Amino acid sequence: MYAYDDFDRDFLAERNRQFRAQVERRLSGALTEEEFRPLRLMNGLYLQLHAYMLRVAIPYGTLNPGQMRKLAEVGARWDRGYGHFTTRQNIQFNWPQLTDVPDMLDALAEVGLHAIQTSGNTIRNVTADHFAGAAADEIADPRPWAELIRQWSTDHPEFQFLPRKFKIAVTGSPHDRAVTRAHDIGLRMVRRGDEAGFEVIVGGGLGRTPMLGPVIREFLPADALLPYLEAIVATYNLLGRRDNKYKARIKITVHENGIDRVRELVEARFVQTQAEFDAAATAAQFDHIAAQFAPPVLRAADPAPYHAAREADPVFRAWADTNLHPHRDPSHAIVTISLKAHGATPGDATSEQMQVIADLAEAHGYGEIRISHEQNVILPHVARTDLPALHARLRRYGLATANVGLVSDIIACPGMDYCALATARSIPVAQDIAVHFERLKLEHDIGPLKIKISGCINACGHHHVGHIGILGLDRAGVETYQITLGGDGTEDAALGERTGPGFAYDEIVPAIERILRAYLSLRKGRAETFLAAYRRLGAVPFKAALYDKERADAA
Repeated sequence: MYAYDDFDRDFLAERNRQFRAQVERRLSGALTEEEFRPLRLMNGLYLQLHAYMLRVAIPYGTLNPGQMRKLAEVGARWDRGYGHFTTRQNIQFNWPQLTDVPDMLDALAEVGLHAIQTSGNTIRNVTADHFAGAAADEIADPRPWAELIRQWSTDHPEFQFLPRKFKIAVTGSPHDRAVTRAHDIGLRMVRRGDEAGFEVIVGGGLGRTPMLGPVIREFLPADALLPYLEAIVATYNLLGRRDNKYKARIKITVHENGIDRVRELVEARFVQTQAEFDAAATAAQFDHIAAQFAPPVLRAADPAPYHAAREADPVFRAWADTNLHPHRDPSHAIVTISLKAHGATPGDATSEQMQVIADLAEAHGYGEIRISHEQNVILPHVARTDLPALHARLRRYGLATANVGLVSDIIACPGMDYCALATARSIPVAQDIAVHFERLKLEHDIGPLKIKISGCINACGHHHVGHIGILGLDRAGVETYQITLGGDGTEDAALGERTGPGFAYDEIVPAIERILRAYLSLRKGRAETFLAAYRRLGAVPFKAALYDKERADAA
């Protein structure tokens, strides 16, 4: 992974020094909260429902053990002993004292972490496929490109005050694990003959006006990436609306102007930006970055202990069936550590658990850790021979829940428990669903399913692309939950279809059960997933299961 050099360290130290002075001015009363607000947001500090919240960037979801230990230390020393991993591959600390934030940032800087551009109308943390560098289906590791984008976009003088926030995602695999079509810019690595390049998607986004981004370039040579991104963002900066923040995202710009017109403007600007970029210097910088992402030298290991454990231990076998994914080297596996224990807050990890994960990454994972946008932790390179020992250690610390990709592996935003924008609770709904289906012992029978929950229309829980999406809203002071079906965040991306009237808080779990019992009765067999059954059958039988039962009970 990328290691900071003297320039990076000096830049970060100076940035933190400036913010420390700004915090001191706020504490002294020299700055009002309103004056302080844009300054703190530029450094990832929010004022939430109950306290400040510090959002720390985890660029393209990659950490080393030392960085994970530092996050554990920050949580234990300055927060309440935990951190919350988010759908942007960031981590949030929900209870810092303002007086402590400069010290927190200095501590994070010791290991090359920061909170720059995790908020504000600027280019946010660049996210990537959480299996990057390990996936069996990967064309190339996208993280060197993501790091190049991070360096280009950080404190970019033209793009610090865009019409609205801007998000980029990149994947190096044909199977899209980065939800690229729901981003302002999505980059999918593709091949044209022997040449690797990018399919460029622009104008995606969720929130109050969900849209899937159209393709603006089917193939962009990789060495043209930065000038083309510069052309897109510069075009948006001029063309995007600033009169209405609800219409300021690039998705609205593309929708109002049309993709053909936006493409014409971008391509014209690209001629200029490509001429202005120093291609040789950019190539040299990329080569410098790419060298730091060399894959680990994987050791030869006998997989016999893995196969023996599978045969002897049903608990281990269940975990292996759900939490392991194919590695490019068959003697290894990609391990997903679920942060979704039944009844737990999705995405939360205690400082002790973060320390354990760091230890396991060193002992068994070649020192590499990833954070997924699905709020789990990944060890991308683990020898199969080590998996029984790894699993045993995870079990000791509540980290071995065998539910990745199942009903209880729910994405949920913080909702009304933390967020000042939320209009309904998300976390308790996720907890109730997970506990309910664990009690019914149905989640393994139901099989692959992605439930996503948002506590307001801003859609931080990505509910629009959930196989089952749940949106919490306030209706005359009452929490009401709308259900959408058929969403998908992969290369076959789709926005979920709203089923009908919403449900009260105490009705939402029974409603989800009715949907899933209908699926179990309608599927062609265990091999047909919920999403496949929905696409085959359409919404009608699921709406009938939802509302006919409700009407019958009311009669």
